[in-house]
Amino acid sequence: MIQRLNLRMMARLSQSQQGLEDRMQTGDQAGERISTLGVQIGPDFWLVEMGEVSEVLPIPPITKVPFTRPWYCGVTNVHGNLYSVVDLAAFMGQAEVQHDRSSRILLVAQKFAFNAGLLVDHVLGLRNTHAWRRNEVDGMVQYEDGQGQVWWLMDVARLLKQPEFLHVEN
Repeated sequence: MIQRLNLRMMARLSQSQQGLEDRMQTGDQAGERISTLGVQIGPDFWLVEMGEVSEVLPIPPITKVPFTRPWYCGVTNVHGNLYSVVDLAAFMGQAEVQHDRSSRILLVAQKFAFNAGLLVDHVLGLRNTHAWRRNEVDGMVQYEDGQGQVWWLMDVARLLKQPEFLHVEN
């Protein structure tokens, strides 16, 4: 029974990733590469460059680690590798992400040589920022879409270098 459920989950994940790849390819053929993924972290909307994420997963089983900060969820095994999981909303001083069907973990790309999973509230799909208004606020890139919604561009490399992010012990 569990094996059948795991196979169904893997098939759905595979279909979802194929759909994502198809949409990205369609953007390429139209002359514009859609390379940002929209996510919601707490009340805020963020954009993550696709090259900074290796995989998007439903929340797998996470093993708590004692004596760590509240935003550090613990570790999880993905494809035989251990990943540290960080609740980004809690890390940013907001309410913890509710672990529900819409919550996802973004695995940090291998180019960073950092096995980290970033827990977000919702994945909102690909976003094309080509026609959006770009602005810089306090050293961070911000976009405004056609409906006036503000999106922040996540700098994963900068996040991974923050001393607070690296020191999970409490």
